[in-house]
Amino acid sequence: MIGGCGAQLSATPTSAGFRHYPQFICTLTKQGHRFLSSLATKKEPLAATGLLRKFIASSSKHVALTTLSHLLSPSTSHPRLSSVAFPLYTIMKQESWFSWNAKLVADLIALLCKQERYDEAENLFTETVSNLGMKERDLCMFYCNLVDSNAKHKSEKWVLDSCTRLRQMILKSSSVYVKQKGYESMIGSFSEMGLPEKAEELIDEMREMGLKPSAFEFKSLVYGYGQMGFLQDMKRSVERMEKEGFELDTVCCNMVLSSFGAGSELSDMLLWLKKMNISGIPFSIRTYNSVLNSCPTITRLMKDLKDLPLSIDELLANLNTEEADVVQELLKSMVLDEAMEWNSSELKLDLHGMHLSTAYVILLQWFDELKLRFVDENRATPAEIVVVCGSGKHSSTRGESPVKDLGKQVMIRTKCPLKIDRKNIGCFTAKGKKFKDWLFHIDAKKIPSEDTVII
Repeated sequence: MIGGCGAQLSATPTSAGFRHYPQFICTLTKQGHRFLSSLATKKEPLAATGLLRKFIASSSKHVALTTLSHLLSPSTSHPRLSSVAFPLYTIMKQESWFSWNAKLVADLIALLCKQERYDEAENLFTETVSNLGMKERDLCMFYCNLVDSNAKHKSEKWVLDSCTRLRQMILKSSSVYVKQKGYESMIGSFSEMGLPEKAEELIDEMREMGLKPSAFEFKSLVYGYGQMGFLQDMKRSVERMEKEGFELDTVCCNMVLSSFGAGSELSDMLLWLKKMNISGIPFSIRTYNSVLNSCPTITRLMKDLKDLPLSIDELLANLNTEEADVVQELLKSMVLDEAMEWNSSELKLDLHGMHLSTAYVILLQWFDELKLRFVDENRATPAEIVVVCGSGKHSSTRGESPVKDLGKQVMIRTKCPLKIDRKNIGCFTAKGKKFKDWLFHIDAKKIPSEDTVII
């Protein structure tokens, strides 16, 4: 059996956004993308050893490692080419710049296990354990990385196998560090794999061993129950976490909101937003994304941008009471302030990271907020207005930005002077004075009859 095919849990943290182990995955470079695209045209990628060697020889360390990392990722855009990850790694090891990395090796072993290439995985695992020798902490972290990697691949068999190995190490060790990290890893992996009951049993076991669970373990538990739709257990885990003295933060609250949204529990979502506001827990763009994507009326409105309400008041009038209350609770946050920069030369609104529904609400909120600030704060008019929407590089269809399309519709229908910038197609721009004059004369409820086109 392959003893190390496991994974830590970054899972819980992964989806939740509070991962603690160092991540090796980086954005695929243009050179890496070209290489993988050319390799994809080969009928037998594994036979293209010459191409692999040529690529490594002509690439920088960064390009080579990010390309390999992309192939190892469960979400790779080139799943057919994942079979070349091992030969690519083998060639890479011969380079003078190469330095061994436990996380990278763990990801490779997990992928080999998933592909049922057990001999190669076993050899790599044995080699790694031998190299680490008696370095207990390093060996523990390698096991934890294995647990994490297998959990990301949803390989329950190998997660369980790795957790067994890791647990044996924990029981034999006298190191509190090893025990703490080991339990953290196993609890996270079980939560990620949809086995929160096992994760909770391990938290109790930690107690019995005299170890104090951290906020990470409880957040993992909250995530685990939440993603499985066990909302009562999720709430109970939150209460248990608070009783242990751990304060709720934005990340944990976003996990809870996402779970409520998946279960269409808008009333619970509203109560939770109120709790966040009362407790002073900051909202984030992810908060907006989770909440607004769970509002069925707003989701329906996003399907036809030409019929969108063009003001916050009009939007609220189109929502049912529950959805309207949720949106109004969101509007109390500081998310808009964080997305906006204002100085004498430029007023910029950055929509990066926002889902379509969030960008829509933020834009309407921005128009209202600017009117108030220009009047109440008597601010000087900036020379230029910029709305950053992105050009679609990271969209599901490269080069097509849904947020930019949304912006076009809003600008056309409100006759806003913001136009797509000729030098940067990922931005809308306008002169400050012209924009301000429009802002105070806009009647968003009137849809122009003429078919205006933005250049």
